[in-house]
Formats: sequence, C-alpha cells, structure tokens
Amino acid sequence: MKATKKQWIKLGIVSALYLLFLLWVKSWLGLIVLPFIFDAYITKKIPWGWWRKSENRTVRGVMSWVDAIVFALVAVYFVNLYVFQNYQIPSSSLEKSLLVGDYLYVSKLSYGPRVPNTPLSMPLTQHTMPLLNCKSYLEWPHWKYKRVPGLGHVKLGDIVVFNFPAGDTVALNHQMEDFYALAYREGRRLYPNPVNMDSLTRAQQRMVYDLYYTKGSALVRSNPQVYGEVITRPVDRRENYVKRCTGLPGDTLQIIDGQVYLNGKAMPNPKDMQFNYFVQTNGMLISDDLFRQLGISKDDQWLVTDGTGSNDAYLMALGLELSDPAGKPLPVYHLPLTQAMLDALNGNKKLVRHIVREPDDIGGDVYPLNLYTKWTRDNYGPVWIPRKGATITLTEDNLTLYERCIRAYEGNTLEQRTDGIYINGEKTDTYTFRMDYYWMMGDNRHNSLDSRYWGFVPEDHVVGKPLVVWLSLDKDRGWLDGKVRWNRLFKWVHED
Repeated sequence: MKATKKQWIKLGIVSALYLLFLLWVKSWLGLIVLPFIFDAYITKKIPWGWWRKSENRTVRGVMSWVDAIVFALVAVYFVNLYVFQNYQIPSSSLEKSLLVGDYLYVSKLSYGPRVPNTPLSMPLTQHTMPLLNCKSYLEWPHWKYKRVPGLGHVKLGDIVVFNFPAGDTVALNHQMEDFYALAYREGRRLYPNPVNMDSLTRAQQRMVYDLYYTKGSALVRSNPQVYGEVITRPVDRRENYVKRCTGLPGDTLQIIDGQVYLNGKAMPNPKDMQFNYFVQTNGMLISDDLFRQLGISKDDQWLVTDGTGSNDAYLMALGLELSDPAGKPLPVYHLPLTQAMLDALNGNKKLVRHIVREPDDIGGDVYPLNLYTKWTRDNYGPVWIPRKGATITLTEDNLTLYERCIRAYEGNTLEQRTDGIYINGEKTDTYTFRMDYYWMMGDNRHNSLDSRYWGFVPEDHVVGKPLVVWLSLDKDRGWLDGKVRWNRLFKWVHED
C-alpha cells in the first residue's frame, strides 16, 4: 500500500525530533533506530500492531494494556533520564529549607542530564526491584560518564541532588551507613585500647588506620549473616542524597566554630540553618503544641533526662543543673534549633531555664577517616576542593585527602611505596584532576551526614536540581490532623 502524505509528514516530524535528540546527547549509535521508525510509518513490514487484527477479544484486550504499559514505561524512562525525576526527602539534614516528607521535582536539565552508566534498568527504581528484592538494572552494557548540555552549572548555595559518593560499596544490612565508615568502626572495636596517635609519625599513623580498615573490612565481608552481602554499585545506581553546595571547584574551605569560610571569607549562612542544643526547662515538659509551633518533629524530640541517670554526669559537665534548690527535677531536651527558634525559646523565661549548644566532641569521625587531623564537624579544614585540569603536588599530608578522587572516582591505581607514590605504575609526586568536585553540606548542621564525613562530590555524581515541592506529608500527623502541608504544595525550592 502506498504511503499517504499524512504518513510522510508524521515520519518527518518524528525523525526530525529524534535526530535533534541524538544531536543533543551526541550518541550517533541511535541512528540504527531510524530504519524501524521508517518501517513503522511507511513500509510497515514489521507487524507492530498485529494484535489489533486478532479475532480473539481477550488477546486484543490484554495486548492493548501491554502496549499502553510498555509505551508508558518507555516514556517514563526517558523523562526520568533526561528531563526530571521525583524525589522524596527522607531525612532532616536540610530542615527547615526542605522537610521530611517533601516530594520534589528534580530538574535534570538544570545542570545537564547524564547519559546513564547502566542504560538497561527498570524505570522508577534506583537499584532494587520492589517485592522481588533483586537488582533493578543490568551491569552490561556499562557506559562511561557523559553529561549532555544543560541550562547551567552548580552554583554556590544551590540545593543539589547527587548520588552518594561513598555508596560504591554497600553492606546490605547496613545500607544507612557507608561501608568505609562501617569498616573503620568495626576495625577499632577489634582494638579497644586506643593508640596515642600524637606520638606517631605520619607513616605510622597511616599504618594504624590501614590496620583498622583492613581488619574491619575483613570482618564485615566474612559475616554476611550479620552485615549482609557486600556489593558494589555503579555511579548512577547509588543512593540519591540532597544537600546544599557550600564549596565549588578550586575553593579552599574551612569551618571555624560552625561558620563556613571560603578562600578566607566568611560565607552567608542559610536562613534556616540549625544546630543542636540542650534545652533545660524550669521543671515543666514542653507541650506538643509548642513543638508544633516550633516545627520540631517527634523524631527530633529527645528528652535527655529519661529517669535512668545515664546522662547526668554529661549534663552536669555542661553546667546544667539536675534539680532546683527545692529538689524538683529539671527536664533537659536535646533539640535542633534555627536562630529564630532559639530566640523564641530564650524569650520564654517562664518555661526555659538554660540553653547550651551541643559541644563539638559529639559529631564522630570526619573525612578522611584514615588521616589524623583532630578536625571536627564544627572546626574543619582548611581543605582545597579539586578543580578539573588543576595539578597538585602530592604529600603525606594531602595524599589521604585526594586518594579516593584519584582511585575510586577517576579510575587510577595508586600505591604508596617506600620510595614514593606510584600512579598507574609510574612514580610521581603530582596529579592532574580530570573532573570538578563539590562540597555539599546540610542546613541542619549537627544532623547531616555530608561532605564533612565522606568528602568530595564528583561532577559525575550530580543528578539535578530540585525545583518545586509538589506534595508534602507530615508523618507525625494523621490525615484528619494536618498530615498534608497545604502551604508547601507547589512551593518553589529557593536557594538562600
């Protein structure tokens, strides 16, 4: 049958759009699809819609659903890859800028969508098939990193969704903790008597940390019944995180008493930045209504004076009293507070007796885990953020900072031998970075696992930029008690 003018017009429009898409993603391998498009509109040699001519009504009904589902999955696949994807805020690390229970549209076009590393995957899944609990993607083919042109680049202060850099290796029973932190923690447990690191040389300190990691990693890998199977994941199949960009490629970042400095200059803080505080009352418990007014979720409401006395010595060391002169107990809460919330509580003299900021000795080990620095979450650095094309001289002090970039993110072999540093088998004391890197932190500074704990975010891990909150659900409330945060629906995500 001769093709009609209408068929030729449809073919021209579809082919032009498809060619523009290939030009955008710079993937001319896709030209092999053109003959199939031509057949679908003109020659019709392949019976694409064979089921429509079936005399069996059941076949027509079932296949019409199959056809619709396949079309929808293909459409969702390409929209998720190249336009936007849905993302749910799982933790309080960015409160109060973004809340737990916010559902976001994340724009892939803002920074340019990535061509997938693992193109054969089930749409709407990150790495695991629901119910079946198996991988939702195929390891082959595996494509190298490539990002197609977008509308801009990551800027300072942007809220960014990215793949978790330390998520390349995962112990399945401990997916909320990165494998490297888990291995170091378990390694230290095997050696309960701490080493006096101040008395050791840099080389000896590195040997101690290598021992912690080697023994801890072996313990985790040899006990799948406790820790789960240890697996690796490609970049685009690692967990999605969302944080604020607080350092750009080439910047030197330092944190002093919780204040971020870039290149020696104090940076403006996010409007709703939070720190943890111990809040002691005059004997009264804080009401649910006040917690709601302050916007503190039930997960963040910790009554430290729980009656066991286990925290009494620590609270007294902070200068807090356990009871008033008459012997009446004085409750102490541990709460994350913005400056506005802190001011509101300080102004409530009838309720609040003392407020003390959480000390800096609680935050745990910071990046890099195998370098003795005495850095903390509130007093960190200085650290230089790698920039594409920049060359650095490698030393005993900075090698540990950048070895993960060199090895894991840029795919080199790196060895530290007695006579020097070897990269890809060649002795050298310099390295030139092939990618840009970013520093990401949460606004909830004392409740955020971010770059302070696992380091730099490579450019190939950047997913996109949240644009709008399309739904927000408060898990502390019922459907008839304000579960839907109506004031946040279709709210634009703004940077400070």
